[in-house]
Amino acid sequence: MSTGRPESLSAVTIGVTDMGASCAFYGALGFEVVHGGPDAPFTSYGVGSGFLNLQLVERTEVHWGRFIVHVDDVDAMHERALAAGLTPSMPPSDAPWGERYFHIDDPDGHEVSFARPLR
Repeated sequence: MSTGRPESLSAVTIGVTDMGASCAFYGALGFEVVHGGPDAPFTSYGVGSGFLNLQLVERTEVHWGRFIVHVDDVDAMHERALAAGLTPSMPPSDAPWGERYFHIDDPDGHEVSFARPLR
């Protein structure tokens, strides 16, 4: 019997004030554009079976929050960010809840966490 229970998250959409800067940030971290780009008002990146969407807005009112992206190697992603001249807010760490992770803010202040379950 169908219950209407949520099964998966298809996409997350965040507001950005400078699509070019946001595309440069996410591109430097290895995200691949599937729609849009630096000159578009809406850009989608494929992330696993879902999407990260960027919507161009006049201004964002940043409220604390983060989205988490699982990667195959947290330390390699951290090195990639540093090599691109980006500044993570912390080095990779092992969390008591069983993940290795680090955080980095995008150009509009959205906090992105890159993580991998510890095994």
